[in-house]
Amino acid sequence: MSRSRPYGMSSLLVYAALLVLCDGLNDADYYNKRSKILRDESLLTLGGKTTLGDKETIVNNCLMQHKFREVDYSFDNPEYFNLSHHYFIYKDSIRKSKVYKILKDIPKGAALHVHDMALLGADYLMNLTYVPGLYVCFGVNDILLKFSNTKPNISCEGQWQTMTNARAASKNVTQLNEKLRRHFTIVVNDPDVEYPSIKETWTTFKKFFSNVHSILTYRPIWEQYFYDALKKFREDNIMYVELRSILPQLYELDGTVYSSLITAKAYRKVIKRFKKDYPDFIGAKLIYAPARNVNQTTLDAYLQLARDIKADMPDLLVGFDLVGEEDTGNPLIEFVKQLRAASTEFDYFFHAGETDWFGTTTDENLIDAILLGAKRIGHAYALIKHPILMKEVYERDIGLEVNIISNAVLSLVRDTRNHPLSVLLANNMPVVLSSDDPGAWEAEPLTDDFYVAFVGAASKLSDLKLLKQLAVNSLKYSALDRATKVEAMTKFNNKWNKFINDFDCSKY
Repeated sequence: MSRSRPYGMSSLLVYAALLVLCDGLNDADYYNKRSKILRDESLLTLGGKTTLGDKETIVNNCLMQHKFREVDYSFDNPEYFNLSHHYFIYKDSIRKSKVYKILKDIPKGAALHVHDMALLGADYLMNLTYVPGLYVCFGVNDILLKFSNTKPNISCEGQWQTMTNARAASKNVTQLNEKLRRHFTIVVNDPDVEYPSIKETWTTFKKFFSNVHSILTYRPIWEQYFYDALKKFREDNIMYVELRSILPQLYELDGTVYSSLITAKAYRKVIKRFKKDYPDFIGAKLIYAPARNVNQTTLDAYLQLARDIKADMPDLLVGFDLVGEEDTGNPLIEFVKQLRAASTEFDYFFHAGETDWFGTTTDENLIDAILLGAKRIGHAYALIKHPILMKEVYERDIGLEVNIISNAVLSLVRDTRNHPLSVLLANNMPVVLSSDDPGAWEAEPLTDDFYVAFVGAASKLSDLKLLKQLAVNSLKYSALDRATKVEAMTKFNNKWNKFINDFDCSKY
């Protein structure tokens, strides 16, 4: 589906000519021309042409009163502007913001870019360490965890013991729990010291996944974890989720290990259960997203597994992706022949352009993602450096899954005012906000990203129209079939209207 073109170079030249002509204008004409530029730029932005009803305008007036107060204070006191610092420094304080509290209550549509191992945070994972049958082995800097009927036959630096015994033998359980919790989060008190560069950030980030892998892949835990994650997303006013998964192999206490196909079946089982319990929830779908740092033979195996899942569960699998740190992983160009051959079998939702490096193979993943026919692009952080690719994305109407907090936490940008999202919003690009791995940095499923985008990246003047369009986009660019999209939009409109009709500014 094509879209009307945004302002191009010809339009900019027209405005340049207008500015030159302004030298001969009287004061009234000058200010009229100035107002026209501001008005036209406002109309060009994402959501700029959305019209608000009378009740929506009342909500918007309350929202913008609070937003202006926050932004104006930060403009006058830039040293206190939270969003120019590391997310770990301000993540707790933003929840006191009145803007944040309004955003928490706003229906947000869908989360289209989240990874299964990092949906819930450290507090939830700590509760799992009290489940019977968990063994632990503490190394000098590492930890191994495994649910088992007997002592795991896995080598480790220390010695295996049940978590129950470890706590009983500890002289200070609080201290033990604090030590344990640090393995379930990448949040630290002094991120500028702990993460001086992207290398240290990604090293810790990868370690997080290895730490949580064995505790989450115990089958009963996995199923309950996913159910609880869907519940938390729903509580954050999200009605649909598209989940990226490496499809880890699940196991039982007796050592039985299942195939990845069984993992996919476990997802379907939980989704059906959750939709039965919460009929207002649209559901969840799977994007099979294995590691990108592999050879072509392994990629063939990945694609075959995707075929098997699609044949068995066509209602669950919606697409294919390759994940992992882009700068150190294999670029898409190395797999183009295989991916082109499979492009009629699967929709693609590739991670691409998650890098600060310009002109590198990582940067060029954006080219291949577009040429391979990706329905959406994950992150697309580097896209604004490529005017031709921006035009292609716009005209092909390829959804852009922007994860602003993830990009900040994983060392791509510090001050969120400098995030490429600002440019994407200003040019009415097909943006969808998501949260990537909120559990790893203890964020809310989507509200934190909405807040940082709304206050830190969007224009000060961006208002409820932008928020509504972002929510609508999340359903528009989802992989839902046409009929289910209609159903989803109906449910969203009902939720949106209820939010608007029940809104009480004094509550905030």
